[in-house]
Amino acid sequence: MFMDPITGNFYGYIPFGDIIFYLTDFSMIAFLVALFFTLVVYLTKPEQQLEAQINDFGDKLNIVSLKELKIRRLMAIICGISTAFAMLTGDIFDYALFLAVVGIANIGIVSAVKKEWVLNAAYHYGIIAIISSLPLFGAAALILAKTGTLSIFELSKTSHDIFYQKIIYAVGMVGETGIAPFYAAKAEMFRAPGAPYILMIHLSSLLIIIRTAEILLTIH
Repeated sequence: MFMDPITGNFYGYIPFGDIIFYLTDFSMIAFLVALFFTLVVYLTKPEQQLEAQINDFGDKLNIVSLKELKIRRLMAIICGISTAFAMLTGDIFDYALFLAVVGIANIGIVSAVKKEWVLNAAYHYGIIAIISSLPLFGAAALILAKTGTLSIFELSKTSHDIFYQKIIYAVGMVGETGIAPFYAAKAEMFRAPGAPYILMIHLSSLLIIIRTAEILLTIH
């Protein structure tokens, strides 16, 4: 067991096929936070939304179908679970895979809203996410070619000249999941019926940005 200024104490690892989960103070706390909010999303039932009418009296009640809510909640749960396991993985490529799943789930959360302006924002975000998969996975391939390993802890033991690869990896992360809250805000998702599920986008983006910063500061 060792002490790292960023990750904290190392308690061990759990092999799960090709994916290895490392248990540290940082990863376990982030994992539990993501699981907790995923459970909150699962148990939450959105309230019906009232919209004030312009030049008219009374409010309009927006009704969201059960089918639409189920899709949105499913995508939010997938997003939360993928974010939780992204906090534990100790492999650069596996982390990129979890980010890709989170990005797909975020698109699903936004696109499940049957509003034209929301679907438009989801379409634009989907294009950015697809484009960002190239620098994300490309940087992982470049790191493997340069160092011969994708293990975060192996990369942290010795020094490697991978500064530019880390920049490309960060760019891919930003495009894949980091900009998701901006598109949710652009689509005015907080005004859309059943909006509470959109909070998972903000939580996942926050945790992934922190986790990516931790990874890029750990490997060198």
